[in-house]
Amino acid sequence: MDLIPYNTIITAIPNHVKLVAVSKMRSVAQIQTLYNVGHKCFGENRPQEMKAKYVALPKDIEWHFIGHLQTNKIKYIAPFVSLIHSIDSFSLLQEVNCHAEKNHRIIPCLLQFFVAQEATKHGLSWEECIALLESPVFSTLKNVKIIGVMGMATFTNDETLIRKEFKTLHEYFTQLKTQYFATNPDFKELSMGMSDDYAIAIEEGSSMVRVGSAIFVE
Repeated sequence: MDLIPYNTIITAIPNHVKLVAVSKMRSVAQIQTLYNVGHKCFGENRPQEMKAKYVALPKDIEWHFIGHLQTNKIKYIAPFVSLIHSIDSFSLLQEVNCHAEKNHRIIPCLLQFFVAQEATKHGLSWEECIALLESPVFSTLKNVKIIGVMGMATFTNDETLIRKEFKTLHEYFTQLKTQYFATNPDFKELSMGMSDDYAIAIEEGSSMVRVGSAIFVE
């Protein structure tokens, strides 16, 4: 595996921004190569694949689930996942809480917002998020911890549109921090930016970027 793309990206990313190396469909050997140079945070979007890699690789790897999560697949990742980026419904959060409780864990989660102009992407609307946080059931979920928000911009060359969508997500983060998490120091993550737009995302305040194809160059 060529490490030059990884070295270029990790050097360009500020210290306060976490790089999640998106390793979906990449081999155990490729992940091990990055691990051997000190990278320990990887993102996957298929629960069974993520579990298999967890079994095969060193146990101090920080595994982030970044894809659309089906409730019947939570069981595969609940015992070890470090962060779920993609909470896009109240029912999903409740199921994650249930599986976390079974595994005697508190699982950190991000609320995923729909900010793009693409119907194929998932996420909460602002109204759905507020309904979730203000539900009396939310306060009873003791085995999940909301630590920030996530979103994906439209896949486009229109930088103005990308910036607008990232700004919207940043505004959501700020409003939630002010209104619901002001006394919670753990609520600090703004996960936005991928291979094609991570530089813009960092300029717009991202604390966590998810980069795959730009690292694992064919």
